[in-house]
Amino acid sequence: MRSLTLFLFSMALTASETFTGTVVDVMCKGNDLAGHTRDCSLKCAKSGFGLVLSDGKFIKFDEAGNARTLKVLKAATKEKDLKAKVSGVLSGDSLKVQTIELQ
Repeated sequence: MRSLTLFLFSMALTASETFTGTVVDVMCKGNDLAGHTRDCSLKCAKSGFGLVLSDGKFIKFDEAGNARTLKVLKAATKEKDLKAKVSGVLSGDSLKVQTIELQ
């Protein structure tokens, strides 16, 4: 019984969360988000990506999340205001991205 309880507890600690905000590359995270473009994010993709939440907090994506985000941005037709819904597991100040969807 105890091992089942520990297993369930560890699963709860790694539960996926959903975040909404603006996708931006790490190099431009402190810049004006309203004027930030998809093309700029693609040019600065090597710096990685993250999500700026409504309170201004920045959550950096893990490597798999960077790859997912790059793929989504390349396929996107939206040029500015890159709002997204991202699900994943927050580990410290990094998000292990499971899904990302531009809105």
